[in-house]
Amino acid sequence: MKNVGLVGYGVIGKRVADAINVQDDMDLVGVCDVINDWRIQNAVRKEYDIYAATAEAEKQMKASGISVKGSLQDLLDKVDLVVDCTPKNIAAKNVEIYKKQGIKFIVQGGEKHQTTGHSFSAENNYKSAVNLDATRVVSCNTTSILRTLTALKRADLLDYARGTLLRRATDPWESHLGGIMNTMVPEKDIPSHQGPDAQSVDPDLDVITAAVKVPETLSHMHYWNVKLKKQATKEEVLNAFKTSTRIKLIHYDQGLVSNNTIKEMYLDMGRPWGDMYEVALWEDMLKVVGDELFYAYVVDNQAIVIPETIDAIRALTGIETDGAKSISKTNKSLGIN
Repeated sequence: MKNVGLVGYGVIGKRVADAINVQDDMDLVGVCDVINDWRIQNAVRKEYDIYAATAEAEKQMKASGISVKGSLQDLLDKVDLVVDCTPKNIAAKNVEIYKKQGIKFIVQGGEKHQTTGHSFSAENNYKSAVNLDATRVVSCNTTSILRTLTALKRADLLDYARGTLLRRATDPWESHLGGIMNTMVPEKDIPSHQGPDAQSVDPDLDVITAAVKVPETLSHMHYWNVKLKKQATKEEVLNAFKTSTRIKLIHYDQGLVSNNTIKEMYLDMGRPWGDMYEVALWEDMLKVVGDELFYAYVVDNQAIVIPETIDAIRALTGIETDGAKSISKTNKSLGIN
């Protein structure tokens, strides 16, 4: 049993906390943040121990009636590893604290690869993360790219891949704060950052991405054109995707015609927050023309990296050295069939 601390109880952090809490080989010691509003109060309701990231935060938390167990340093003194889910660039500053403490740590995809020197995707490079001091769980879009292209690569089908990403404008909970309306904003650079990010995990991938920000918040959508190593059948391609337990094949003709209908399905399935940990790939939209493959899928930007983070904890701490066993264990705990 490994003791784990969580720093940053936001969109990703709260989900990671709940995921850790249902594992039988790791213990969530506490969560640390600077907030004192409804978000951290829900952590109190779940009986998670609360730690304050700063002295001022502790003062405000106590003024709001929150029982504070201690400081960030107090939390770090009790754990084997810390998962940092703070907003972009904040984690990079926290990393210096973790290194000075000599504690293992995981950051999320908003940070640069150089922050840890290792980027993680469970089905691709679990083994290389075993017993490392640190890793970065790559972003939601990059995770989906690695899952799908790695599945094709395992089947010796992948030559190169070109993808167009339709990116959500902002996270649903902060739609009132910003985001775009009645417009689409293309990312200036091609490739967009997701292609090179995938190559930080697998340098051999020949992948180029382009991205467009669109005025919605539920998810991202990807369209891919893949050059195959040989002419293949649709069945061969589908069998390749089926080797990943974290790709869910869905059907347009069953009413799953949009990201909101897919979200509704996961809500009906009873997933917390309607979270979709899998890549939802349309089986009946997928097309193979000779040695060219075309497909599309949806990515839950709030949930897809949660199982990856749990696997990263096991890899870094050495709880489980076999990636397939960790993935299976995580899947079972989170209801991924």
